[in-house]
Amino acid sequence: MAMVAGRAGVSGQTVSRVVNGSPRVDPATRARVEAAMVELGYRPHRAARALRTGRTQTIGLVVTTLATVGNSRMLQATAEAAEERGYALLLVTAGDAVADAFDRLRDQGVDGAIVLNEASALTLAADRPEGLHLVVVDAPASSGLRVVHSDHAGGAAVATGKLLDLGHENVWHLAGPTDSFAAAERERGWREMLQARGVTPSPVVRGDWSAESGHLAASELTQATAVFSANDQMALGLVRGFAEQGRCVPDRVSVIGFDDVPDAANYRPPLTTVRQDFTALAVAAVDALVAEIEGDEVATAGVSRDGGAQGIIRTRLIERESAASA
Repeated sequence: MAMVAGRAGVSGQTVSRVVNGSPRVDPATRARVEAAMVELGYRPHRAARALRTGRTQTIGLVVTTLATVGNSRMLQATAEAAEERGYALLLVTAGDAVADAFDRLRDQGVDGAIVLNEASALTLAADRPEGLHLVVVDAPASSGLRVVHSDHAGGAAVATGKLLDLGHENVWHLAGPTDSFAAAERERGWREMLQARGVTPSPVVRGDWSAESGHLAASELTQATAVFSANDQMALGLVRGFAEQGRCVPDRVSVIGFDDVPDAANYRPPLTTVRQDFTALAVAAVDALVAEIEGDEVATAGVSRDGGAQGIIRTRLIERESAASA
């Protein structure tokens, strides 16, 4: 590192910041240091650095399942965001006892962990792991943990308002599981928009995020002319179920989903949906965790424990062909 510093004309601390992916290095200096590293054939030795700094440059990712599209996309996005910051990623799955997952992460010497979605609810109910930095994706701001999440309620409200604007007298809701923060927030956004427009919400029909549960839910939504589905997979099954009833989408019933999975544009019909920015969500989570690990108070200010707005990632309605006038 001293040789790299001499070649680049900077301090050893600046080289360390570049190696560790710190944002507190201006681009020109970073480029000069990286060029010197290439010229000298310098590569950081992770184990040696861990002995010196007490950090392994490894973060954990805790999930309960990768079967859902949201979790698998977050895994990909988090891995890329961690690599960009110079951190390795270690994946662990949590059963009913999330504490076991935290113990496994401690055994591997990780510097901190990101907890995803369903595992977040387990974390809130468990004892907080001592000495392990945590960032939780999808949890209430009141949890006392550092939290980031998409604007689930806002996206749901926009989707519901769109269906009302198309002339539908009411909008039914195909909700996600009761133990999901994201599902609860999407239901809240749907309900609050209806109430703001003077519409009494219809009874909620609930699925489990799968397309099969959406298909089954069609039999409970025979009176609906418009449905907001809490995710795209359930919307896909719902569209099939309605077609089997002879109620084609969008001629007889309109459907809007949530997530904007890669296949949503190729549904039949192409699905109108609320887009989650999984990349931005993962970057926010990784940046917040790395800031905690490295003690960067400036960086941690953006994702606060008191529900600060900067910890909420915006969503956007993507209009396609599955929603039409009543």
